[in-house]
Amino acid sequence: MMLLLLNLKLIFVATTIQSIMSGITTFTMIKPDAFEAGNSGLILQKIIDNGFKIKALKLTKMHQEDAEAFYAVHKDRPFFNSLVEFMISGPVIAAILEKENAVDDYRKLIGATNPADAAEGTIRKLYASSIQNNAVHGSDCDENAGIEGNFFFSHFDRH
Repeated sequence: MMLLLLNLKLIFVATTIQSIMSGITTFTMIKPDAFEAGNSGLILQKIIDNGFKIKALKLTKMHQEDAEAFYAVHKDRPFFNSLVEFMISGPVIAAILEKENAVDDYRKLIGATNPADAAEGTIRKLYASSIQNNAVHGSDCDENAGIEGNFFFSHFDRH
């Protein structure tokens, strides 16, 4: 029985790695500003309407340590502390999305970080109010999509 469970886990891990390496998954997070404004459903519908499948979804609230760890890549940037404070200010919705060319297609769908620079019809143009309160997070590369997805979801959470 133990060998069977180990084999199943290895198969799942291999499949997950293959998905990440082949660019068919990405990670997103609906940020506290969009959640508070009641835009989560509209954002999720836009994601689905653009051909993404939701493979994992979680409503959660980040704690200070979580936000600091998730955004550690920005720890030396001047906006780090305000970003952490913003991210712990309310609930977030984390999701793993699946689609061919997922990272690039999702980055196009969400638009530029600054909503003033975002293309018409993008998520940030529609639902963001500032560079910090920019409605959603989207992975910037396949490797980070895997890291960020693993931050929020175990392999048991993915469908």
